[in-house]
Amino acid sequence: MGTVEHPRVRPGALEDRLYQRSIADAALEHNTLVVLPTGLGKTAIALLVMAEFLRREPTRSVLLMAPTRPLVVQHARSVAASLFAPEPLTLTGAIPPDRRAALLHPPQVVVATPQVVANDLAEGGFPLDTFSLVIFDEAHRAVGDYPYVAIGKANREGPRARVLAMTASPGGRLARIQEVWTNLGIDRFEYRTEQSADVVPYIHGVGIETVQVTVPPEVRRLAILLRAAIQRQVDQLRRLDLLPAGEATRRVLLDVGARLHRRIGAEGSSGGGSAAGLWSAVTAQAAAMKGLHALELIESQGVDSLREFFLRQAPKPGKRVTPAQRAFLNDPDVVEVRRELDRMTLEHPKVQTAVRIVRGELTQHPKARVIVFSQYRDTVDRLVDELTKLNDPAVRPARFVGQATHGTDAGLSQKEQIGILDRFKSGDVNALVATSVAEEGLDIPATDLVVFYEPIPDVIRTIQRRGRTGRARTGRAIVLVAEGTRDVGLHRAAFARERRMHEMLERVQAAASQGRSPPPPRPKQVQRALSEFR
Repeated sequence: MGTVEHPRVRPGALEDRLYQRSIADAALEHNTLVVLPTGLGKTAIALLVMAEFLRREPTRSVLLMAPTRPLVVQHARSVAASLFAPEPLTLTGAIPPDRRAALLHPPQVVVATPQVVANDLAEGGFPLDTFSLVIFDEAHRAVGDYPYVAIGKANREGPRARVLAMTASPGGRLARIQEVWTNLGIDRFEYRTEQSADVVPYIHGVGIETVQVTVPPEVRRLAILLRAAIQRQVDQLRRLDLLPAGEATRRVLLDVGARLHRRIGAEGSSGGGSAAGLWSAVTAQAAAMKGLHALELIESQGVDSLREFFLRQAPKPGKRVTPAQRAFLNDPDVVEVRRELDRMTLEHPKVQTAVRIVRGELTQHPKARVIVFSQYRDTVDRLVDELTKLNDPAVRPARFVGQATHGTDAGLSQKEQIGILDRFKSGDVNALVATSVAEEGLDIPATDLVVFYEPIPDVIRTIQRRGRTGRARTGRAIVLVAEGTRDVGLHRAAFARERRMHEMLERVQAAASQGRSPPPPRPKQVQRALSEFR
């Protein structure tokens, strides 16, 4: 296959792919939302469009935005390596606002986090009218109060620069696509799947496997005790007529908590005296939430993760214990869980299953790369420890987490994150153990295996995780599922939601091909306070 020939593209920098050229051609003339599976070159499409705008309008700048600092740096590197263009200017929160403004001198290629652009726009320090093209990477974020929304509005109401919005997974609800469409001023939709005729020649494929893990009786007993503790709080909420019949899921309990706080606010603002009586319900709701979190940890993460959670909940000198903490920790079944944890020497079998899978892959394929994803840093730390204890030169693990530091759990600086990714690409590190920070946009073309330590119900995150493999060659994705736990339902739900998402996207594509766009999103209905109905 040949490479792209363009006066602004470096020779040999970009492979010439028909579907990428077709999408780029559409994006040159229309504000375009591109939905393309991870690994099929959304960045290449952005580079093609950027190259043409730099050629057409050489006195104006182009803007490429991405949600995280490491991704901003990676995009800037791609621009520098692929295009004949001014040295990319990277703008992140690490640069003070007054210095950012002084660095903007068109024509430029500006690669930035959306938070920086939105903040500077609000302060009048970002000259959006000097840009001919604005690119929104991970465009599914353009909802609610995310900075993409303010930037899209400023562009629609002002300079009307061409918009290219890109995502691998816009979400499973039509309302979300409608919101993104409206917020960014989209008028063209380009959607491809692995089965699209012009994409098939470039697909390497991803085999998806489910590994069932048997939960030992000792761990199951802890889960039973925690369910009893949760039920005790749920029964109290039901006696207060605050919970409907059916399962008290996390979402249901969150809704109860929001309603309780609204009622307390309404009672307080009207001078009523019954608000104080609602606090017992607030305590029960919060204690139930803690129980659900503990249950999730023991079922899907591990014994050590649950121990760490209890350590964080335990009273600290000089720190007030909340009523919810007291109610949760003093529950007789929770007391028994903590007692049994102190005596327990086993670990959740998922830990050693993950270690065995990683070691097997890297032993059989010494040049392979593996990413293990987990929801929780405690699990990430434990897996890195266990992989390191192997003392096997074939297995070279590294921890990859976000920048925030939580108590004694240190985050990684932007420089550290970029350094780890460079080591992963070079092979100095070949097993990346990561939280969700590694789900979006990493430029890692040769990942052979992705391990989901736990299934996740969110369709966007599922697709982002799986898309880390199968880029340069056939890859595998393995999902660990603890038998008889919430893992089973979450895994089933993930497949169902992804199927519904693709069905919905096909309907949007059909409408777009007939010149119709999704209808605008309905105005959000804000629930009124109870006092308004009196």
